[in-house]
Amino acid sequence: MGGPLDGVLVCDLTRVLSGPYCTQMLADLGAQVIKVERPGTGDDTRAWGPPFVGGTAAYFMSANRNKQSIAVDLKHPDGLAAVRRLALRADVLVENFRPGTADELGLGYAALSAENPGLIYASISGFGQTGPYRERAGYDAIAQGMGGMMAITGEPDGAPVRAGVAIADIGAGMFAAFGIASALVERARSGRGQQVDCALVDAQVAWMTYAAANFFATGETPRRYGSAHPSIVPYQAVAVGDGFIMLAVGNDAIWRRFCAAIGEPELAANVAYATNPDRVAHREELLAHLDRRLRQRGMAQWLEAFERAGVPAGPIYTMPQVVADPQVQAREMVVALPHPEAGQVRVTGNPVKLSRTPGAVRSAPPLLGQHTDEVLTFLGYGREEVARLRAAGAVQ
Repeated sequence: MGGPLDGVLVCDLTRVLSGPYCTQMLADLGAQVIKVERPGTGDDTRAWGPPFVGGTAAYFMSANRNKQSIAVDLKHPDGLAAVRRLALRADVLVENFRPGTADELGLGYAALSAENPGLIYASISGFGQTGPYRERAGYDAIAQGMGGMMAITGEPDGAPVRAGVAIADIGAGMFAAFGIASALVERARSGRGQQVDCALVDAQVAWMTYAAANFFATGETPRRYGSAHPSIVPYQAVAVGDGFIMLAVGNDAIWRRFCAAIGEPELAANVAYATNPDRVAHREELLAHLDRRLRQRGMAQWLEAFERAGVPAGPIYTMPQVVADPQVQAREMVVALPHPEAGQVRVTGNPVKLSRTPGAVRSAPPLLGQHTDEVLTFLGYGREEVARLRAAGAVQ
């Protein structure tokens, strides 16, 4: 049995990360995703290296598995006509041009939905299709700053910090995939498509969740706590004798078990620390005390003790440690795939585990234009027409 999106045809006009991540999610769940790229260079991220894997940047490899690639020049009328033919066959089209660009090409929602009324048309941009900033270019780092994320990330006495991965891009891509899946469900009832509008800044604002709720409740501006939680103590990275671990003492019962595990059961009876609000109020003095105690043993000793006591704690892994972890391997979150130029390549796995119609990581990210002939044939072009388009520079 195929994935839940088996039979859904996606025209992917996206590049870089937000759009490709969205369409990769759809492809993992069974959709046929045809990625339209520029002849010669393709998606910008093909060149975003080093490192390179078989001549293609590793960055590109991270968000383009399970897709077919066609190389088409949208500035050539015949190339544009071929993509338009694909769009009119598609169930879903995803684009992350600056607002207005797709309309100028004749590939906007109004034009395509007039001929393909069932089309679900997803637009991902920095600021959305409406509002005073709609025409501004969208960049992940700008969205992290404007959405509030950077203001609460970093050490209390340090500068605002961007997350180590492009969470605004990835978040917008995830929300877009969710919107597309929702629109597909609704289309099954109505027979009609619709436009899905997702913005990087919107995604970041949505991710503020309890930080925003705390502000709404108190009027106080959230601040940076490093790895710590603003409302729970101790809940952060802590130093031990040979490194750092992440500690998550999420309630008072866990706190009592934690105190016993570190050999200080009397600490739980201290009225200054008895409840979580008490611990939050006395955060600095408590953390200073715990720092002195936890540095007396190494990581393995503390993690074993906390595991026995039922105290949530874990190592802070580097990337090599992540991929070597037996839980990560058991969940198939690292997958090896054959690639036509690079041999075996590793990619991250699909985090959505469905019991009856699971998705799958089926194929490596494609070479530029690897499927041009195959897709054009699918669209009804004959062999001579394909040769003419290639000779004219409309396709590669």
